[in-house]
Amino acid sequence: MIRPAILLALLACSAGAPDAGPSPRATGDWKHSTPAEQKLDAERLDRLVDALRENEIRNIHSLLIVRNGRLVLEEYFKGHDAGELHELQSVSKSFTSALVGIAIDRGEIEGVHEKVLAFFPDMEGIDNLDDRKRRMTLEDLLTMRSGTDYHESGPDSPHFQLNRMNREWTKFILDRPMISEPGTSFRYDSGAVILTSAILQARTGMHADAYAETHLFAPLGIERARWYRNAEGHPHTGGGLHLRSRDMAKLGLLYLRKGGWEGTQILPASWVAESLSRQVKLEGQSNRVVGYGYWWWVLPPAPGGSGTQDIYGAFGFKGQYIFVVPEYDIVVVVTAGARNRDEQNAPIEFLYSHVLAAVR
Repeated sequence: MIRPAILLALLACSAGAPDAGPSPRATGDWKHSTPAEQKLDAERLDRLVDALRENEIRNIHSLLIVRNGRLVLEEYFKGHDAGELHELQSVSKSFTSALVGIAIDRGEIEGVHEKVLAFFPDMEGIDNLDDRKRRMTLEDLLTMRSGTDYHESGPDSPHFQLNRMNREWTKFILDRPMISEPGTSFRYDSGAVILTSAILQARTGMHADAYAETHLFAPLGIERARWYRNAEGHPHTGGGLHLRSRDMAKLGLLYLRKGGWEGTQILPASWVAESLSRQVKLEGQSNRVVGYGYWWWVLPPAPGGSGTQDIYGAFGFKGQYIFVVPEYDIVVVVTAGARNRDEQNAPIEFLYSHVLAAVR
């Protein structure tokens, strides 16, 4: 069963990224370098790796660091390896966000202000239909402000109900009662992302997994992926994607490079900027979170930097992360099997205490 993405207390995301620097070739693998060559303190990073290997920081499966487009650290723990397709949990959402940006750029979706119900004109008998539901937009889904009662708290929550269903996810999500005006109240909601998968199918004629393979994975050179699907072939875009850690890093670098890859603009730079902006302000939340974009979280700037450039993150349950640090031209990937909140939050803490502190 797919579990809910991440604790409700976690949230984060915001703005641009540098253009310079190489990308891994679409048909090959990563360019490598040493930490020292990319002006990172190797001894500090070695201490972090030792702590992970000795399980002082518990249940980490992989740690990858990319700086200036080069893979400078790649470590696997507890029997995991570079070839594994690791369950990404809610990191899947950030990949789905990219698919929405591609579909808008291709003209298959008009834009984020399209009404959600307009994507399903032939669906009859939608429950709890009112003017608020009619006003709900794609942007409301992207920012977790749908206004519905969909939530993930406990085994009887709507999300756990959906995860036990093997069909009709779209109708189940559209039927949820409204509890607030769309666009006004942030509430973590994987159903919004799963519904967007149906939106992509309605407009492109392709399930989200096939659309990703054609328009995102193939250009990035991602050759192996696995999705959890229901009996209708509908992929669980809220948390069901499995990828290699190296391929997770490619999404981070794509956003760091403002949607460009080996001379091709896979994502519009404007979409990257909007996705990584503080669409929702969340200052005062726990775990450093300061905002939320289009299925990306925002974290505060590196303490040793200018203090003005946010850090962006794709977060997943049990400690899956992609961190994008534009100011330092860094991407960090973590996969894990966290068993509690402290373990789940640990990668955010060692991002600041070890990785960012290693920048010379």
